[in-house]
Amino acid sequence: MKENNPHLHAAMQAVATACHVTRAVQERLQEVTALTKDDRSPVTVADYAAQAIVALTLHDLLGNPADHLIVGEEDAAGLAGDDSKIVRQAVVETVQHWRSGITEEQVLEAIDSCNHDGSADAYWTLDPVDGTKGFLRGQQYAIALGRIEDGRVVNGVMGCPALPISQDAPLDVPDPDGVLYAAALGEGAWEFSGCDPEAGPLRIGARAGQGGRPWRFCGSVEKAHSNRNDTDRVADEVGNVGEPVRLDSQCKYAMVARGQADGYLRLPTRAGYVEKIWDHAAGSIIATEGGALVSDIHGRPLDFGCGGLLERNRGVICATPDVHASIIDAIRTLGIDAESAS
Repeated sequence: MKENNPHLHAAMQAVATACHVTRAVQERLQEVTALTKDDRSPVTVADYAAQAIVALTLHDLLGNPADHLIVGEEDAAGLAGDDSKIVRQAVVETVQHWRSGITEEQVLEAIDSCNHDGSADAYWTLDPVDGTKGFLRGQQYAIALGRIEDGRVVNGVMGCPALPISQDAPLDVPDPDGVLYAAALGEGAWEFSGCDPEAGPLRIGARAGQGGRPWRFCGSVEKAHSNRNDTDRVADEVGNVGEPVRLDSQCKYAMVARGQADGYLRLPTRAGYVEKIWDHAAGSIIATEGGALVSDIHGRPLDFGCGGLLERNRGVICATPDVHASIIDAIRTLGIDAESAS
């Protein structure tokens, strides 16, 4: 898979390194918080450091400048000024641990290089730390990197540094090794233990059918990420839905892709909200290459041809083929977000 795909190979190396970077920051949560006097500063340091590392790694491994275009979530403006000096220094020192000799200017340039607007025929999109609350709780979060060509996601890599590879292990206890996921269009989805791209790959697949058991949906721990009331209504309408599995970040796509859950519903939380491409690009291709279906809440494919936003979509549904149709039917029957269906 990756041997014949230089983009995927580079992405796996970049995300694997970012997993180590963010885990190191997560292990120093209290130290970073005490230094900065800000409870949220550790995830800020991890966000910026991971984005810099991914940009630098892609630059090193891919010779064509056109392959360095990234639609990223962060920019270095948030690190400017004396008020951000301590956080800025922490970001630079974190990157320097993996990139000896790099200067502050070079780190900030790497962060700001992820400023593409999504207008090119091909580019990357990056969420350097998806799942802020999970990261700060010491639980689940993800580094998600997707490659988009001609409006389609063709490669996706997702690092889940705290996710156990064993499906029997609890999700609220961080795993010390984590898991790396990779997918290429038409080539399947794969799991790598220890966030190690050189580990033996294991092909993953979504559940084949219900077989009489209750369906299992996964959702966010963070309430703001989806409309829980509507999710409960959909579950009741679908019927035979058991207790959900809750975890933060795009790791939920992996839950469906590897057969640990049947569906992931991200229902709109407010009128006018538009999903960002970095929140779904990597996870969506991992899920679809694992055999799941991914659409918006009206059954329309996700359209990654509108720049940084999924402007032609509303919400996201990821589910195994048998349950996907039931979810879409339930949403239609309940009239959820019906004004946006036209």
